Amino acid sequence: MSRAAQTVDMTLGDPKKRILAFAFPIFLSQLFQQCYNAADTLIVGKIIGNEAQAAVSSSGSLIFLFISFFVGTGAGAGVVISRYFGAGDEKKVSRAVHTAVLISGICGIVLSFAGTLFVPTVLRWMGTPDNVLPQSIEYFRVYFIGSFASILYNACTGVLNAVGDSRRPLYYLIFSSVLNIVLDVVFLLVFRRVAAAAAATVISQAASVLLCFRQLRKKGTVYCLEWQKLRLDRAMLREILRNGLPTGVQNSVIGFANVLVQTNINSFGDMAMSACGSYSKLEGFAFLPITCFSMALATFIGQNLGAKQYDRARSGARFGIWTSVIMAEVIGVLMYILAPILIGLFINTGEASAAEILAIGVLQCRTISLFYCLLSFSHCIAGICRGAGKAVVPMIIMLSVWCIFRIIYITAAMHISHDIVLLFWAYPITWTISSVIYLIYYLKSDWIHAFERGTI
Repeated sequence: MSRAAQTVDMTLGDPKKRILAFAFPIFLSQLFQQCYNAADTLIVGKIIGNEAQAAVSSSGSLIFLFISFFVGTGAGAGVVISRYFGAGDEKKVSRAVHTAVLISGICGIVLSFAGTLFVPTVLRWMGTPDNVLPQSIEYFRVYFIGSFASILYNACTGVLNAVGDSRRPLYYLIFSSVLNIVLDVVFLLVFRRVAAAAAATVISQAASVLLCFRQLRKKGTVYCLEWQKLRLDRAMLREILRNGLPTGVQNSVIGFANVLVQTNINSFGDMAMSACGSYSKLEGFAFLPITCFSMALATFIGQNLGAKQYDRARSGARFGIWTSVIMAEVIGVLMYILAPILIGLFINTGEASAAEILAIGVLQCRTISLFYCLLSFSHCIAGICRGAGKAVVPMIIMLSVWCIFRIIYITAAMHISHDIVLLFWAYPITWTISSVIYLIYYLKSDWIHAFERGTI
């Protein structure tokens, strides 16, 4: 078996070039993913109307709440695989791959049942307006029926990313994005129901999973997937969970806090839901440099610490942080300037509510967008921590700041004044606090050797 086949060894070559070469395909893949996520909202709004658009556009926080735990836990497999790949231990890479794929399949089945069953209850708890509720339930039930494919897709691309192959996930996502947009238009024109948009997403995700499996099944690769080897290796499962559970918990508590924010947004009515949902799709584009560099740093740090190349890990970390922060802030400035045009893309301007929806969306965008540099910094340090095997650090920070403090702030702010702009400020405030804490940890802790010493 060739260790180099279909992989990229990030312990060799110029760290800057390695990180950029790895991050760029992820950037493009996230761009296409965001495009097809935004396509649901945009196409639904234009074809069916703003009320249906509100049902779909408010989906992000609820989907993240249900899926984030399993995706975050699965990220632990990527850390384990990258470390063993960097150390040149092919047998343990194989054991980790087979354990990760099997546990992801099990989690996907659990999520499909739980999501479909509990969606109506959660939507009512979130205070979804009565005129939007039936379409929201319809959309989410179809989406969660196919969430099995989403979990498996993240697991498979996580394997590929862990061994330095970020190009194939890009190709699969481009195919999936184009398919989703085509199916969105066709299904919505024919059926004119929000469930059609969810069905288009499910089908496109299933197609991308099949492409992933086709690659993972190739002989001669360090990650070759063989059905007869699928089993839950206890030692490997413990290691994956030790690295992944903190990230899963972190994602879940952030998801819970975001659902609380969405619940308060819902209290302002369907126009606020539509406006904030439109902004959330735009915000996804700001996450592009954040996601690609945090993932690149986790893999780079994991491989290089596995190979005990500590100075290389430090220099790569510094480069990744600065590049991500600058890119995120550039996007934030552009969004601030172009907010009316960008928000207007998602609105059916022929409806009477269009002007108010646009005003709320622009207000949210201009309140938050200039602080994207802080969001980027927090995520980059979190990625470094995960790569170093210290996923518990970002879990503690996110739990205390992005969940507990954010909830306290929102509860107090809404009690003082029921003003939607106070909700928007919850994000910049908590990003600032977490960035300060992360900076102190990054500068003062020995994260380079923490994995070996068993400390945080």
